[in-house]
This record gives sequence, structure tokens and C-alpha cells, in this order.
Amino acid sequence: MTEKLDLEEQEDLSPELEDILDEDGEIDIDEDIRIEDEASDEDIESIVAEVKSAHNDFDWDSYEKDSDSKFSKRLELEHMYDKTLSDISENEVVEGSVVFVTKREVVVNIGYKSDGIVGISEFRYNPDLKAGDKVEVFVESQEDKNGQLVLSHKKARALKSWERVNSALDNDEIIKGFIKCRTKGGMIVDVFGIEAFLPGSQIDVKPIRDYDIYVGKTMEFKVVKINHEFKNVVVSHKALIEAELEEQKKEIIAKLEKGQVLEGTVKNITSYGVFIDLGGVDGLIHITDLSWGRISHPEEIVQLDQKLNVVILDFDDDKKRIALGLKQLTPHPWDTLDKELKVGDKVKGRVVVLADYGAFVEIAAGIEGLIHVSEMSWSQHLRSAQEFLKVSDEVEAQILTLDREERKMSLGIKQLKSDPWHNIDTKYAISSKHTAKVRNFTNFGVFVEIEEGIDGLIHISDLSWTKKIKHPAEFTAIGNEIDVVVLEIDKENRRLSLGHKQLEENPWDVFETIFNLESIHEGTIVEINEKSVVVALPYGVEAITTLNHVVKEDGTPAKVEEKLNFKVTEFSKEAKKIFVSHSRIFEDSKKAEDSANKKAQTATNKKVMKKIKDNVERTTLGDIAGLAELKDEMEKGEESPN
Repeated sequence: MTEKLDLEEQEDLSPELEDILDEDGEIDIDEDIRIEDEASDEDIESIVAEVKSAHNDFDWDSYEKDSDSKFSKRLELEHMYDKTLSDISENEVVEGSVVFVTKREVVVNIGYKSDGIVGISEFRYNPDLKAGDKVEVFVESQEDKNGQLVLSHKKARALKSWERVNSALDNDEIIKGFIKCRTKGGMIVDVFGIEAFLPGSQIDVKPIRDYDIYVGKTMEFKVVKINHEFKNVVVSHKALIEAELEEQKKEIIAKLEKGQVLEGTVKNITSYGVFIDLGGVDGLIHITDLSWGRISHPEEIVQLDQKLNVVILDFDDDKKRIALGLKQLTPHPWDTLDKELKVGDKVKGRVVVLADYGAFVEIAAGIEGLIHVSEMSWSQHLRSAQEFLKVSDEVEAQILTLDREERKMSLGIKQLKSDPWHNIDTKYAISSKHTAKVRNFTNFGVFVEIEEGIDGLIHISDLSWTKKIKHPAEFTAIGNEIDVVVLEIDKENRRLSLGHKQLEENPWDVFETIFNLESIHEGTIVEINEKSVVVALPYGVEAITTLNHVVKEDGTPAKVEEKLNFKVTEFSKEAKKIFVSHSRIFEDSKKAEDSANKKAQTATNKKVMKKIKDNVERTTLGDIAGLAELKDEMEKGEESPN
């Protein structure tokens, strides 16, 4: 049994040891000769000496010379072989030759010591691939775990494509791409095998309305942006067109003048106006310059791709913003207005604009008149125009004012009806009764409308004979109907004074006989505040008192909704007020009792004095004792009122 010792790692080997190395750089040693891994140079020299001494008859010098010759030839052959191999590095793109193609793999020779294998799926774009074709591959690994060269054609294409795309961006180069499909906001374009994004705004100088017509087309593009972090490429076809149009644009702008009429094409329509292509230069027709009449949207006048003549109204110093007009190419409607039209004439028109203060009525294209809300009804009650008219209504009106120079006209529709105040005295005579509709409230009363144009006021004091009303909302509601009686007419100022309580007889004539002074009635406390107390008496009458007049006999104050007896202390028919008191009931009773006791004591005293007078003359020393008793009796009578 032998053991092999690896001596290649040993430094400064002697020539004798080098001569006995085998092809693997190892030396066979007899089983009984064992060398430890950590043998020193002295140990190795000793081993070699023993080996040589065992073979003293061997020609060591000749053997050494022959070995040197063979080793030199071997090195020379290895050097020649290395020259036949390519010098490649990993992560590098190199060109190779297809050796053969199978159903699954493509064998590629890149001049390395072994061929590489690439999956056939990476050549799907080239179904005609055959042996001998030149292809580019990416060296992923010179040698995998199986000793195989690992290549990728797909990565090679991607790297080369990115190089070409970056070069196109740096050099402003025009490249070709195939539009594969639509995507959100634009198109996907195949450029050198890379999927690039073509924004919808970069397809053409004109807005694109149908993206599908571009799918499947091969077009020229410019690379406008590359995001290296996310590997995104943005291309533009519009950039090519803009370059061509720039020269045309300069020529057109140089010739622009205000008032100039040009032909253009409707490029885009928005809610505020229309963009016109003047041949490389865009201008805007504001919606107010499309027609002399009012329009709600420009689509009522123009449509996309329509060719029309426009006039230049204005432009900025750089001529980048150009204001155009369409209506200015036709005469102003006011200039063609009938010369015979005058104030007082009737006209018909359509409501085009409504505001709170009135309505604008178009009687002809570009000619409008204002009907102020005050001219819509004879009513003096404040309202908004929306209560009378709505947009698109056809109305007939009378011309109130007409100013041709200022191009203004005011109209009225109430003038087509008779003024209801002309016969107000007969139709709504004083004391006549009517039904009105509540229109509005104020702190002092209720505004009502008897009919269109006839408004009146019910003062808060004329709502009820008996109830104390702080605000009209406590009595009625807006929109309700209420019966009224005409109290007063002011024809000059168009005012009616109305009443509601006057529909009934004045109950205070009766109350005067019921709630006379000192009369006592049962009442309920309905309200208590800092200064006064409201008491509900029979027949729906409310009386007033103060806090000190609702203190009960036991000294406790009365509470809300508590029922007590009240004495009438004051009655005013004119002011329609009744003042009452609860405490006066027991206070007056006590006063009456005190008064009666005082009268009885006075009578008793008079009798005693008379008795004394009658007996004065007959008084003797023996009567002194009796006189003292009489005096004591009188004093006791003064102390006790009973």
C-alpha cells in the first residue's frame, strides 16, 4: 500500500525531488515511509536521499536532462493551443457562429475551448436560423458546475438595443419602431426589441381621436427620454413633425397683422373656445367671439376638422398667443335692427340668461333686452326672476327703453297687463273681506298678497284681540292663507293696511263687564320672567302681574302652570290689558279683618268711658278698689283686640 504526497505547494524543492514527480505533481512513497502534512524541508531532503540510495544504479543526470526537454515541449504546445482560443470575459457580448440547431437548443461557437448552448426560445423572432449564421451572445458564465459555457442571446440583444437607444438619444437620431398595441394614455412601440412608450400627445401635432388606426404601423420616431433606473424609454413622432412645421410657423408669424383674415382648421373644441390651426400656428376663438348671439357650447357653431375663415383680433409681443374671431366677419345685429322699432312696441324673444335681478331676452341673434324683476309683476313684494321665468321660455314684452348707440334695451312684461291699483277703491273697498296668502314676515307684521300685484300688511297688533303675539311666526306661517279685512288704502304709495282680528267683534266690550275691578277669577300661570308674570284667565284672556303679586299666603312663590285665584287690580279696554294679583286676595282679607277688630275695640272703649263718667261723682274711698279693677279691665281690652 502506497500513500501520495502533494509537493507542489512546497517551496524551493531540490532538483532531485522534481525529477521523481509524476504527471500529477505527486510522488509515490512506500507504505513504511510516511510523511506528515507538516514535514519540514530537512525531512523531505532526508527522504529523497534515502530514495536515491536505494537506486544507486540509476542514471539520474540523464533522466533530468530528458525531463527538461519534454517539459519545454509541453509548455510550447500549450501556448500554441491557447492562441487558437478566444480571449473572452464574463458579462460580455461577443459574436458567435451557429454550429447546429435542435428543437430545443442552439449550439454556438464563440472560439472558446467549449461551445455554448442557447435555448431555441430566444430565437423565436428568427424562425429561419440555421448552422453557420452569425449571432450575438452574452457570456453569463465561462463554466457552470458541469463545466459548460453559459450564453444568452436574449440578453445580448437587450444590451445592444439599450446601446442603440442611448446612442439615438445622444445623437438626436431618427429611428424606426413598430407600434404593437394601445395602452393607457398612448401606444407601445417596439424599438430594437425594447418596448417604448409613445404618449398620445406625441403622436401628431393634432389631437388624435382614433388611436387604433396606428396599431400595426411602422413609423419614424425620436427618443425623447430614457429612465435608466426603471428601464423606460419614451419616443415621439410629433417631434419630427414639429421640426418641419417650425419653419412654416416662423413665416406665418412674421406676416401676422391685426384684422387679417386667414383660413384655418378646427383643431380642438373646449367649453371656453375653439383652437384653430393656421398652418403650424394655433389661435384661439373665445366662445364670446364665435357668435353675436349667446351660445352654451362652441359645438353649437363649429365641429372638428372644419375649415373656416377667421380674423386676427390680437396677439402678444412674441405672437405666441393669437386671439381670433369668427363673428367679426359678419355685421353686428344692432346695426341691422329695424329702424322703425321704438319704445312702447311689443317684441317677442327667448330667455337666454336668468339672474336674481332679472332675465335677458334675445329678440334676435345678438340683440338682447333686460327684463328687471320689478317689471315682471305689479307686485311690490320682493322676489327673484326665477319665480316668473326660466331659461328658454318664449315671452312677449314691451320696450321700455331703447339706446341704439349703447346697444341696450330694457323690457317689461307687467305692462301687458292692466294695473290692478287702478280700480283698487272699488275692488278692495275699506271693510271688505278677502282671503290672502302669507308672503313674508317682519317683526312688526305680516306681508300678504291678495292677488298678483296687490300686497298688504297686517300689523302684529291686528292679528288677535286676546293673544299677546311677540312675532307673527307664532300666529301663522309663510305660504298659509289668511282671512283679512281692508282697514286703510294708500293708492298713491300702493299700500293696503289689513286686519285679521277685525273679522270678529271686539271681545273687550264683554270682558269689561266680566273682569271688573276687585273681581276674583281662577287663572293659570303660563310664563314667568324677570319683570313680569303672564296669567291665562277664562275666555282666552291673558293678564299681567309682577313677581311679588304671585307670592302665596305661606310666603312661597307660585310656579308656572300653577292654578291660583287672582283679583283684578286694573282693567284697560283701550290698551287691552288686565292687571291681576294673587297676594292682594289674602292681604285685603287681613286688612278688612283688622279694620273690623279696630272698630269693635273702639266701641268697647266708649262704653267703658261712659261707665266711668257715670260713676265719677259717686266714687268714694271705698270705690277705689273697684276703679282699679275697671282700669285693669280696660288695659286688658287694649291688649286683646278680640
